[in-house]
Amino acid sequence: MAKLVFGMNVSLDGYVNHDHSGFMPDPELFRYFIAQTRNTAGSIYGRGLYELMRYWDGDDWDQDSREPGDLRAFAEAWRAMPKWVVSQSLKDVGPNATLIGGDFEAAVRKLKAEVEGEIEVGGPNLAASLTKLGLIDQYHLFMRPVVVGADEGRPFFVGEYPQLRLIADERIGEDVIKLTYVPA
Repeated sequence: MAKLVFGMNVSLDGYVNHDHSGFMPDPELFRYFIAQTRNTAGSIYGRGLYELMRYWDGDDWDQDSREPGDLRAFAEAWRAMPKWVVSQSLKDVGPNATLIGGDFEAAVRKLKAEVEGEIEVGGPNLAASLTKLGLIDQYHLFMRPVVVGADEGRPFFVGEYPQLRLIADERIGEDVIKLTYVPA
């Protein structure tokens, strides 16, 4: 049975914003994400985050100023990873991705029952829906040393706030703390 894990970079004040310069991973955190992507059983995305991540399906990442070997490694890992995309508006998805357009609760429950390993959940709105259904098994908050605020970011937790219990913390690089929580 799969474990659903919602994890994202989050500011000190509880917001996510992938366009904010403070969320750009340093080389150590980026390598951490490469290993994580290689070792995951797949990812479930909401439409918005999936469209952002489709960047890795193309070759535009080759123009990035970061270490090209790391960029290639992440692109290869992301392309190889199975993806499921929950969307009512998308009509098709890219390679190695499956569109979930109907009863997403039934589809996610089926994935949990049939897939082994960890499945990442991408996107705060999708995570909120899955939290409400009691389907998220762990929350990984990658705390970044930035303050974003409501004007520039979206809350990590949308809607109901789950009761959580801290089970682990890990320092990654110079300035990131990964906090791992489970439902209480």
